[in-house]
Amino acid sequence: MIGLLSAASVALAGQAQAQTFNTEVDLTGGYSSEGQVKAAAAQLRLFGEAGAGIRFNAEGIWAGRSNAATDAFGAAYPYGGRVQVSEAYAERTFQFGSGLVGIRAGQYRTPFGIYNRSDYAYSGYLRAPLIRYEGYWAINNNFLERGVDVVLGTSRLSVEMSLAAPGDLGKQDHRRPGLNRVVRAQAYYRALIVGASHIDSVPYGDARYAGGRMNFNGVDGRFTLNGVQVSGEFLHGQPWDGPTTTGWYLDATFHRPFMGPVTAVFRTEQLDYSSPKPFTYLGENGFSQWRGRRQTAGGRVRLPGGFTAQAGVIRPSAELGRYSRAALDLALTYSVRR
Repeated sequence: MIGLLSAASVALAGQAQAQTFNTEVDLTGGYSSEGQVKAAAAQLRLFGEAGAGIRFNAEGIWAGRSNAATDAFGAAYPYGGRVQVSEAYAERTFQFGSGLVGIRAGQYRTPFGIYNRSDYAYSGYLRAPLIRYEGYWAINNNFLERGVDVVLGTSRLSVEMSLAAPGDLGKQDHRRPGLNRVVRAQAYYRALIVGASHIDSVPYGDARYAGGRMNFNGVDGRFTLNGVQVSGEFLHGQPWDGPTTTGWYLDATFHRPFMGPVTAVFRTEQLDYSSPKPFTYLGENGFSQWRGRRQTAGGRVRLPGGFTAQAGVIRPSAELGRYSRAALDLALTYSVRR
């Protein structure tokens, strides 16, 4: 909380004397054929640079949907039906010859794998990957840290370290109070980016069955060439003592000049859960082995006047198809920046 208040103070100071101060508003409406879900969201971001090279970012969100029993529209933030503060931090970068040191303090996204807001918000995907969605015994795109994050590196290699307490969003999978440690290394070679991450965190879930620590290791990569980007993550570890979770996803994004405002996206993914004790899920009899697979095909269209349309066809395996074996997600977003 101290870090969050500090970041808010910097943001207010930046408003008065910043070299740059920007506001961005996003309004989204959506519909999914999975359970006939309707959704709406509003997002306000304040960001810029204050004096002495200090950058700030503060984000407030509200999002709601008519049926919570789906992960539709959950790519970037939760649909909990109430106003929440998402990211709120201040940061500064120091350069020493060919090296740099970056320090961030406040509330920020957990730096595990491909984690930035821009990687998921309005990117053409309306759902988070299974390994990053609440309820599937892995990590969560709604995980936030309240603490300090330090980056050390060069133009070819960087290491990021976070020491913080949980500040998670959403209605479920809130980690219990405690101290979290996250380490991420990232290397660059031409059009290729490769990363490796480790998180040691307090777990989510009821303490009566979710004891011990959450520990996950992950690798990720991105490669871009001639308008085509291939990216993905692999993750393995435990959400708490006892069970193990292994999962991966692979994304492909296509945008060529002849496509104009259209960007096409494709995703294939899988998640495996294994436990020595049967685990009850959604009223079922309990299981110790579970596997979910899903394929997504869709795209994003930039329209005139600040509008962006997104659509996706989702094909889940039987373990994930709560309403049907296929779903259509649609969303329209209006964005304005000042």
